[in-house]
Amino acid sequence: MSTATVNPAGGTSPAPAADACCTPSQGEAILNAGEAEALALRFKALGDPNRLRILSIVSASESAETCVCDLPEPLGLKQPTVSHHLKILVEAGILHREKRGVWAYYSVVPGALESLGASLAAKP
Repeated sequence: MSTATVNPAGGTSPAPAADACCTPSQGEAILNAGEAEALALRFKALGDPNRLRILSIVSASESAETCVCDLPEPLGLKQPTVSHHLKILVEAGILHREKRGVWAYYSVVPGALESLGASLAAKP
């Protein structure tokens, strides 16, 4: 059996060295299973257009928070649907919920979006 490969020009080239590939990555840049699962849940929470719109409304607020009562109209959704999306964003650690009387106010968890972005950045 030959270790040469055929290239598009019709000639042959030597096979790549065995140590040049198939070497597992090492180091801190690799997510462990728990970290990957937690990160996937956070990204999954952002994988819905309505939740992205909620996040956009909350983060664009001048007061840095939004009352749940202010979300159904701009989203064109019913209150129970909005509450469902908010619950997912809170459970994912992206939004913070503060109850005041009968209303709940939502704000972006400090550093939550930055940490998601940093998780995608290449690590040395």
